[in-house]
Amino acid sequence: MNFTATDHAMMARALRLAERAAYTTKPNPMVGCVLALGDEVVGEGWHQRQGGPHAEVFALQAAGARAQGATAYVTLEPCAHTGRTGPCADALIAAGVARVVAAMRDPFPQVDGAGFEKLRAAGVAVEHGLMEAQARHLNRGFLSRIERGRPWLRIKLATSLDGRSAMASGESKWISGDAAREDVHRWRARAGALLTGSGTVLADDPRLTVRLADSSEGGPIEFVAPLRVVLDPGLATIARGRVREGDAPTLYLHAPDAKAPHGFGAQHAAVPMREGSLDLAAVLKLLAEREVNEVQVEAGARLAGAFLTAGLVDELLLYIAPVLLGERARPLFDGMGIDTMAQRLSMRIVQTRRIGNDVRLLLQTEAKQP
Repeated sequence: MNFTATDHAMMARALRLAERAAYTTKPNPMVGCVLALGDEVVGEGWHQRQGGPHAEVFALQAAGARAQGATAYVTLEPCAHTGRTGPCADALIAAGVARVVAAMRDPFPQVDGAGFEKLRAAGVAVEHGLMEAQARHLNRGFLSRIERGRPWLRIKLATSLDGRSAMASGESKWISGDAAREDVHRWRARAGALLTGSGTVLADDPRLTVRLADSSEGGPIEFVAPLRVVLDPGLATIARGRVREGDAPTLYLHAPDAKAPHGFGAQHAAVPMREGSLDLAAVLKLLAEREVNEVQVEAGARLAGAFLTAGLVDELLLYIAPVLLGERARPLFDGMGIDTMAQRLSMRIVQTRRIGNDVRLLLQTEAKQP
């Protein structure tokens, strides 16, 4: 389709609006909507939180009568079903919108083209595919859960220039600087689950909570606390650790034969074993069933390597500090069994950014994009 410069500008604006709710919409997708008459914006909005009005509703409320004859630029196909809110396609039709431009079709089974069909049946012109790659990247977690039946998996790691993640003793505080550690909390805030292993709980005693500084306006930044997930086959860590402190929920995943003690208050669930370890694919399937879109793994080299070896890693969030730790320090990944160049795992650099004194790389494994 031949989209105009105005179409591109309006959709880019809608995508920026959608991203404002990166911390609050989960498990729903991030959606933005701009209503325009020509190149004049008459209303805009974004889906702010699960159960609340959708982006189209906010935009229509802002536009009022000026929505008549307008073009609606939406980052995701308008819904056609009644869930916690009414169908957005009906609201657009009732407002007299003349044209809808969507970045992409919604693969959610209750939508999946039905919104477009309803709009067209009412005489609304419908086009889609504008800036679809950007829209898919924005909602890669939601799309992964709906299309692949598992969350998008990101591993967060800090490394020295020589590719080391900790000293031989296990000491790792702190490789990266303050700015990088603050940045990690913003990535935590958008995740549906923060996952670690029992070894990390025993060695580092992490809290795995989101701690964000106040916004530029001075108020606290709103977010939905991610689920904390501990892979603990034998439930060796259930009586200890800060990972159960605070308001964020915690889920222990264990082997089928492990028994939680009577009165154990935390959530727990059994996962099948595979070659002596928890079946990581089954772990992700279970989390998808709990409507987790994005999993951020913050663990040691062994668990990080296991996820990579299993082909389950979509994204690597790597903070590179300008330090050297030497050959006796621990590697980023362990147990991958790569012996030849033909076995190497290739990754694609999505973004490079300076964060304080460190460099942050966002990488994706090849052919893993949803």
